[in-house]
Amino acid sequence: MSRIKGANVLVTGGANGIGKLMGESCLLEGAAHLVIWDINDANLKNTIVEFSKKGFKNVTPYLVDVSDIDDIEKTATKVLLDVGNIDILFNNAGIVAGSKRFWEHTRNDIEKTMAINSNGVMHVARVFLPDMLKQGHGHVVNIASIAGIITNVNMAVYVASKWACIGFSESLRLELEQEKGEFHVTTVTPSYIDTGMFKGVSAPLLFPLVKPAEMVKQIIDGVKKDKVFVRAPDMVNVVPFLKGVLPTRAFDFVANILGVTKSMDTFKGRPKEEMMPEK
Repeated sequence: MSRIKGANVLVTGGANGIGKLMGESCLLEGAAHLVIWDINDANLKNTIVEFSKKGFKNVTPYLVDVSDIDDIEKTATKVLLDVGNIDILFNNAGIVAGSKRFWEHTRNDIEKTMAINSNGVMHVARVFLPDMLKQGHGHVVNIASIAGIITNVNMAVYVASKWACIGFSESLRLELEQEKGEFHVTTVTPSYIDTGMFKGVSAPLLFPLVKPAEMVKQIIDGVKKDKVFVRAPDMVNVVPFLKGVLPTRAFDFVANILGVTKSMDTFKGRPKEEMMPEK
């Protein structure tokens, strides 16, 4: 069982949305130190002020672009020197490059989405895993998506990034389970979470928008119980089974009836300025 109490925790994308809530939850659980990585300097500063007012002093922010490998490596070195080894890593940073057909995406849309949602996840894990292995324990939590399980219209690039994230996460879990020590990987695959990231989406039938606080509660519980997967809402647990037993066209039909394929038609998303670093 992974212990959050007394642990050094790092959350990427930790100054907003569920990343911020996960960080606060870990502090409430008694984490020894919370490290927050985020690309938005204003959000970082506001989060530190907010946490300080709540009595949380053991929090260190870093301005990091997880799409930049050099930035990841340089900042990881600082973290290891300033704070020490990371015990629990939440790979939470992610973006959605709008709702459009694949061929309408720009080169930057594709490169940035894959760099943050998949490559960034791998590189952040890569720079902290060696020290986890040396200390004999560690827990990596990768925030993926139901989009890594079920395809969707107007989300080809995002879906690709989350399929890659899940594949990496599961392979990493198997590798770490062959190592001596206490190592765990938890893959989180929610449907749409009711945050600014998916503002305006139309929730499919039987897949209601997941409230951020409830999602975080399930993730933290999953970490403490060393769960392999954390899925929400409950119907997400049925999706892998349905994909396994139904012919592809039949599954497509069901997804269409439930409104999955039209769920991004009303998508607005988070304003770009919220995701950019302060100049």
